[in-house]
Amino acid sequence: MGKNAHVVWAENFHSVPFGRIGVLVDLRVTDTMVEVYWADERLTCHLLLPKSTTNQYQTNDADLPEGRSWQAWDRARIDDWAARMWPATVTVIGKICEAASIAEAGYDPALAVQRLSRRFSPTRVIAACELALRGPIRSPRMRTCGRSSTQGKTKRGASPDASEAYGGGYVRGSAYYAGGTR
Repeated sequence: MGKNAHVVWAENFHSVPFGRIGVLVDLRVTDTMVEVYWADERLTCHLLLPKSTTNQYQTNDADLPEGRSWQAWDRARIDDWAARMWPATVTVIGKICEAASIAEAGYDPALAVQRLSRRFSPTRVIAACELALRGPIRSPRMRTCGRSSTQGKTKRGASPDASEAYGGGYVRGSAYYAGGTR
């Protein structure tokens, strides 16, 4: 069993009671169910996912730890994290969530920006968000913020100027489009 309290069967993850992390368990798989046993005790069971499904998690609420130690990410929790960082982070998260057609569709991209704070200091994440907001992108993503963090554009702690933030390559001036000789 993995450290996240799930066992893997057929490339999918099935929860096991939280107190059994690190214990060697046995699986009994039928045509419709996956049952998890420890010694002679059945710990939990899950309906078998279709064969075409991969990398999906099935988690029973009874398998989660007691109390408030685990919480699902929702818009309020994402906004709370962003508010602890800086106003630019709040704006980036807001733009990501506004661009999503369904509210939940914005959670994963917003959490991807949040995961940058695991790899980089808060100063660099804030600078990357400020840099992303200066660019021409309507809804900045982790890719936009992460690229500036990994390329060292935010190492100084200050955001670069707008010309450096664009990074769009060669742009022809107005003389090119005005006609005449080229």
